[in-house]
Formats: sequence, C-alpha cells, structure tokens
Amino acid sequence: MIHHTMIVSFTDPVPDADLDQFLKDIEKLMRDSGTIRTYAARRHIRVPADDHSPVFAATAVVQFGFADLDALNASFTAPGAEALIQRWQAQFPYKVVWVNHEPLV
Repeated sequence: MIHHTMIVSFTDPVPDADLDQFLKDIEKLMRDSGTIRTYAARRHIRVPADDHSPVFAATAVVQFGFADLDALNASFTAPGAEALIQRWQAQFPYKVVWVNHEPLV
C-alpha cells in the first residue's frame, strides 16, 4: 500500500459547508476513478503557532491509499480531476503540498 497525503491550504477562510463540499468532491472523484483503496480527510486543528509556519498553515489533510505506484500514477489523470481543481481554484484559491509514502504504522 502506498499513501498519498495532501496538505491543503486555502488562501482565505472557507465557509464550513464549502470545505465539506470540497472534501466530498475530491472523495467522489477519486472513488469514481477506481484507483483508490482508502480515503480519509480531516480539518486542520488551528493553534497560535500556525501564524509562524515557514510554508503555510493547513486547512485540511487528505489521504488516499493506493495498491501500488501504477494506481497512484493513474490517479493524477483521473477523469474530471483537472476540471475539479480549476473550479475550486477559481472559487477558493488554495495551495497543496503532498508526500507519497508507505503506511506510517
């Protein structure tokens, strides 16, 4: 199993309902692609030290589990992915950093 963990940071505050929809949209897209085995997402728990983050403070973390590298690579070309990214970036700009890794436990 390979995990793809994304740290998502919206430029401006996002209403709770919109953040929930963003996470649902990503989950549906990836489940429909057939490339993932697992999905988990959580909101970032803000603390005062976030104001001093050297890169950016997260809004949410999203983790996908893939069977292998081929499935992970295929996920980057999932049908509708580019349109979903463009739609959300136009409404609520965000940055993403990710790491691909074996299970942490």
